[in-house]
Amino acid sequence: MKLAEVFTAVVPQERGVAFRAYDGSTAGPPDAEVTLELRTPRGAQYIASAPSQLGLARAYVSGDLEIIGDTYKALARLYPLDTSHLSVKDKARLAKELLPYIMSRPAPPPQERRLSGRRHSRRRDADAIHHHYDVSNLFYSWVLGPSMAYTCAVFPYEGASLEVAQETKFDLVCRKLGLQPGMRLLDVGCGWGGMVRHAVKHYGVSAIGVTLSEQQANYGQQAIERDGLADRAQIRFSDYRDLPESDFDAVSSIGLTEHIGRANYPSYFSFLLARLKPEGRMLNHTITRPDDSEPTHYRTSFINRYVFPDGELSGPGHIMSTMNAAGFEIRHEENLREHYALTLKHWCENLDAHWDEAVAEAGLGTARVWRLYMAASRLGFDLNTIQLHQTLGVKLGDAYRSGMPLRMQLDVA
Repeated sequence: MKLAEVFTAVVPQERGVAFRAYDGSTAGPPDAEVTLELRTPRGAQYIASAPSQLGLARAYVSGDLEIIGDTYKALARLYPLDTSHLSVKDKARLAKELLPYIMSRPAPPPQERRLSGRRHSRRRDADAIHHHYDVSNLFYSWVLGPSMAYTCAVFPYEGASLEVAQETKFDLVCRKLGLQPGMRLLDVGCGWGGMVRHAVKHYGVSAIGVTLSEQQANYGQQAIERDGLADRAQIRFSDYRDLPESDFDAVSSIGLTEHIGRANYPSYFSFLLARLKPEGRMLNHTITRPDDSEPTHYRTSFINRYVFPDGELSGPGHIMSTMNAAGFEIRHEENLREHYALTLKHWCENLDAHWDEAVAEAGLGTARVWRLYMAASRLGFDLNTIQLHQTLGVKLGDAYRSGMPLRMQLDVA
């Protein structure tokens, strides 16, 4: 059986995806917008020996499988893939034909990572953050653009630029937190310091940001000094749990909760509550699942092995209830799912526009990991398999005072 026959048995013709393989076989429409090209026997071995997203990812990252055409469009046409039309007999026949490939298990590409040690221990958390965020500041600048903001932007209108949308996101967080001149802000998981700098520049606060990425901390502190903000802002290379200060007026957590681990949510939110003054606010901005019907993570998923080792996602209801149980009164919540899909579209376009530079800086395999993961994540937000939620909580003061206005003014004219 030729490999194209295997492809047509699994992928329906109406998906509009062409296929060609190193054995000379082809399938699919000749004028297809996207084509999968299986270039080597090793690619077939990767896919057959791990017949899931992990096998496909290994083949793609290694260059043994090529996507000709737009990566997002290819994934959108292939996912979700329904194999219910295959009978038990069909599956047995395919397995027999693929047995030589199944039995061969080539070593995964070097970009695949399995962490050691106790899950979510401090050392292992530091290793996970280093794996993802310390690729290269230059590499990230080509993907993220001048804002160096690696979290969901908020697009205020159709056609807004990525930079406008990132500034809008930071400003939305500042307004939800009720920041005013003289206040003190703590930003945990601060990335390259965009939120810290925006709050200090535009709202007159003093701010501390903490990150487990040394490259992020160095970049963020240099940007603070370049902008003349060093008297009111600092970025620390530190675990947030080592922060000694308290009595902050506000706390922002933008894209950190995904790395905490579900079992650690109670201690995480309790720690942040303890850092706040009475009537202080905390804004939690995080990727979630739509609900809690699925596990928080899949050990053999592409994301876990290549992108965010030990990352865990929960449903928004669980996160809000855990915040509430820790002592926060929930005051506002919104889902920005469509905004993250748009953000990822811009990042994918940035990477493609700087592809040669990105490959020269980080290597071809790493660049292919990012191309695949960002396109797949965009599709996930579009298909509602993942969401992005902002939840605002307040630490009540004496006599249960919240310090909140009767209505928050969040929209900007």
